[in-house]
Amino acid sequence: MFSILKKEINSFFASPIGYLVIAVFLVLNGLFLWLFKGDFNILDNGFADLSSFFLLSPWIFIFLIPAITMRSFSDEKKQGTLELLLTKPISHLQIVLGKYFGALILVVIAILPTLIYVYAISKLGNPEGNLDIGSILGSYIGLVFLAAAYIAIGIFASTLSDNQIVAFIIAVFLCFFFYFGFEGLANYKLFGESIYIEKLGMDFHFKSMGRGVLDTRDLLYFLSITVFFIVLTKLNINNQTR
Repeated sequence: MFSILKKEINSFFASPIGYLVIAVFLVLNGLFLWLFKGDFNILDNGFADLSSFFLLSPWIFIFLIPAITMRSFSDEKKQGTLELLLTKPISHLQIVLGKYFGALILVVIAILPTLIYVYAISKLGNPEGNLDIGSILGSYIGLVFLAAAYIAIGIFASTLSDNQIVAFIIAVFLCFFFYFGFEGLANYKLFGESIYIEKLGMDFHFKSMGRGVLDTRDLLYFLSITVFFIVLTKLNINNQTR
């Protein structure tokens, strides 16, 4: 698995992909949070908190993470190197996990520089340092778990086609549905008790973690989504080798 992980990390940073992903995430957040006028602008809101960042980041990741993962298996299939990769003396699960953790490390690296926002907000507070650290910490942990689930979905989508654009579109749709789709369905009374429908979505659990209390139900939800799509990815790879 570590050989695949190392290969993925090297491929990200041996080409512009890794640097581009980090730059796009940081630039988009920086523009919306500090420069562009609007609801996301921290300086215009008048409150020293990072709620705008944690509201915006999941939507950026809906498009950015599929762009990272779309090549994971679809490019291998298109180049005809998937069969060669599967003949290596490692299990299919290790191959999937190597690619998965490679993408996850890249996303975590992209998130880390945003910790400077915490320092900036702390300085802007009145009095200085007036921050809800528990809420910020919970939101950062939630963002990592959310990204982990997105990556698992994106890796799975990349096994469905040898066309990277098709894999990208499928991943965006699935990430959007799991993040916002259930909340949208919850608004229709046709589905009865809407709160139970809403709880199936990532947005509900991400916001719950952002309150600063790490409920095991929220952690188990994201872990379940992640494991579910990793298992689906492995099964799909197994089927394609028969």
